[in-house]
Amino acid sequence: MEQTAKIDIKDLLTIGFTFVVLGIGLAYGLQVLADVKADMTTNTDEWNAVGNTTAAVAKIPQKLGTVATIVMAAVIIGVLIKYLWVRFN
Repeated sequence: MEQTAKIDIKDLLTIGFTFVVLGIGLAYGLQVLADVKADMTTNTDEWNAVGNTTAAVAKIPQKLGTVATIVMAAVIIGVLIKYLWVRFN
């Protein structure tokens, strides 16, 4: 039995909202980390750990555009392949 995945154009809205919510969540998460770091004693292991964590989490939103581009390209390629497969078979 052949299994196929069905993707509707309306599914793209859900994917878009997911990226927006992820971006907002990361922004608030970075604010919380900054507040936690501000409450700690400077140059302690804990202070350095929060600083490293903040730097690592801050890199994630920079990549959201790239991830969104890859997802959109995959959807477009999938639609084109499906269209061409049906048309020429």
